[in-house]
Amino acid sequence: MKKVFSLIFVALLAFALSACSGAKNDTAKNDGNKKLVVGATAVPHAEVLEAAKPLLKKKGIDLEIKVFQDYVLPNVALRDKELDANYFQTPGYLALQMKENKDFHFVSVGEIHKEPIGIYSKKYKSLKDLPTGAKIIMSNSLSDHGRILPIFEKAGLIKLKKGVGANARVEDIVSNPKKLDFSTLIEAKLLASSFQSGEGDAVVINTNYALEGGIDIKKYGIAFEGKDVVPANLVVVRSEDKDRPEIKTLVEVLKSKEIQQFIKDKYHGAVLAAE
Repeated sequence: MKKVFSLIFVALLAFALSACSGAKNDTAKNDGNKKLVVGATAVPHAEVLEAAKPLLKKKGIDLEIKVFQDYVLPNVALRDKELDANYFQTPGYLALQMKENKDFHFVSVGEIHKEPIGIYSKKYKSLKDLPTGAKIIMSNSLSDHGRILPIFEKAGLIKLKKGVGANARVEDIVSNPKKLDFSTLIEAKLLASSFQSGEGDAVVINTNYALEGGIDIKKYGIAFEGKDVVPANLVVVRSEDKDRPEIKTLVEVLKSKEIQQFIKDKYHGAVLAAE
């Protein structure tokens, strides 16, 4: 009996040592990887990052994704060093945020994809069908206005002050024969729900929020930015981190053929791979 107990004890001891050895090997393996924490909005940014995870893993980087529901907090979190990078904003929005927040010392390290802003309506099939006095609901982010208003101008519904370009604002409208009402401005994240509830004659929605809100883009989209003028969505970091090897690897993976093909296959033109 003593011999049996001795054998059992030896077996248990060997198993425990083996388990400990395995745990140490796992820890060593994990410790060998660099960790990156990247903030993003849910669609398509977080989905693109999820697709990049295994590719980054192979290159020795463990990616943690923090999902945000708005455009403000990802930059605050980056400033406060809660993130290594964020991926959600365009050059115009980044420039405006840095102008308004002097403690945002950020830089773009890569253009990944493009999202044409769309105008959606449940009532009308085209911009030209909009009636006199039509209520247009759009984002309260001024950086979006320089992208939105030229869509209406191109359709011949308004005329903007000469030379305003991407800096166009509602007050730059010099001709508005149909007296379109651009006075309703709301947070970008609320635009999809505003559309779904039937508010306004047309709602201008950022593509990421249209996708996240389950809007049928092909069915309800009546006008979009021209592909030639759509700004890219950026990977943004603190200025001092722009040369970090892990950051460079992140951008290389996001710009890789595999991820660019994922974007094309997943979003069918609603999101465009950066060229």
